[in-house]
Amino acid sequence: MMLAYVTTPLLGLVDTAVIGQLGDAALIGGLAAGAIVFDVVFATFNFLRSGTTGLVAQAYGRGDRPEEQAVFWRAFVVALLLGCLLILCAPLIAEVGGRFIGGEEAVTAAMATYVLIRLLSAPFALTNYAILGYVLGRGEATLGLALQLVLNVTNIVFSVILGLWLGWGIAGVAWGTVIAEVTAALIGLTILVARFRKLPPLARGALANVQALGAMFALNRDIMIRSFVLLGAFALFARQGAQLGTLTLAANAVLMNFFLLSGYFLDGFATAAEQLAGRALGARHRPAFARAVKLTAWWGFCVAGLVTALFLLFGAGLVAVVTTAEDVRATAAIYLPWAAFTALSGVLAFQMDGVFIGATWSRDMRNMMLLSFAAYIVGLLALGSAFGNHGLWAALHLFLLARGLSLLSVLPRRSRQAFGT
Repeated sequence: MMLAYVTTPLLGLVDTAVIGQLGDAALIGGLAAGAIVFDVVFATFNFLRSGTTGLVAQAYGRGDRPEEQAVFWRAFVVALLLGCLLILCAPLIAEVGGRFIGGEEAVTAAMATYVLIRLLSAPFALTNYAILGYVLGRGEATLGLALQLVLNVTNIVFSVILGLWLGWGIAGVAWGTVIAEVTAALIGLTILVARFRKLPPLARGALANVQALGAMFALNRDIMIRSFVLLGAFALFARQGAQLGTLTLAANAVLMNFFLLSGYFLDGFATAAEQLAGRALGARHRPAFARAVKLTAWWGFCVAGLVTALFLLFGAGLVAVVTTAEDVRATAAIYLPWAAFTALSGVLAFQMDGVFIGATWSRDMRNMMLLSFAAYIVGLLALGSAFGNHGLWAALHLFLLARGLSLLSVLPRRSRQAFGT
């Protein structure tokens, strides 16, 4: 899954390169603005992936094959309904996104083109969340990798063909994403339907099980709140950086790519924690649960340490690749160590999120996120005013550490309640 997630920033890089070849700054700005809109929209519905993983993993641990299948079909129905709703709301989303970004007219027009086309893929994109959640819940990471590669490679190929070779520009990049989402969804559904046909049919009323639906919606609600708060934390970081000047804002934007890149690596261990912890809880086997927590933490910290070391050694070169502006490079170099160490301060938060999602302890995850966010706000105000941009980065580290440590403090109690010892 580390390999699968790392293809995601590659996709963004290729899309930017395709539009960059057209030599129009407004198109590049429109693509960036459209990406921000989709980060917000699709992060809202990420619960279709993570929530499905936790519920399927627990059913898998219990040996309950019918419930595994039922969890997927419930998520699939929700994905279709939400996806169709997003298509209907596409003009409104484009309008609100344009007003929020507040760019020039050409940028807003390019963003609207991208958003209106790409939202046509919403039912398929959300279906891919449900498919990936089911696959990962069963621990089939190789199939998950294959489906993500199909999605991202198809996206890259058609973005180049349509956007660059055929000269469709930003519309071509958007249509490339639509084609990729449809292709991956159809392939994934074909695989799962063929599998389900070999199993006994679901009992009548299994999909409409009130208790199961209630548990799913409660889990999804808490994960959605957690995702909104996380997006809010990053938005506040950018806003506070902007108050320190355009140069600081630009340097922070470049350095945040280091944190986001390390996050793709750490998400692999979070995904492993979701499946292993969920399966152990479903089987009511505490030794396996404890081992899953220890192993994902151990390997997570090892990879985080390696990523931090690489950023410290080669970070200046990576900054030079991202920007040619000498003043931005110089400012980014001052704060580079802060960005490099986000991998180590954030690894426990990623891993604990995985454990709690797999165990479907979403209420604790939501509450600890809100508590950590409150500490983050205090840190931003106090440290930011006292130490400037150094204080902002310190507050971000405080936020990451608070998330991981607060969930770790809750873990023993929740584990005793779940396993009865």
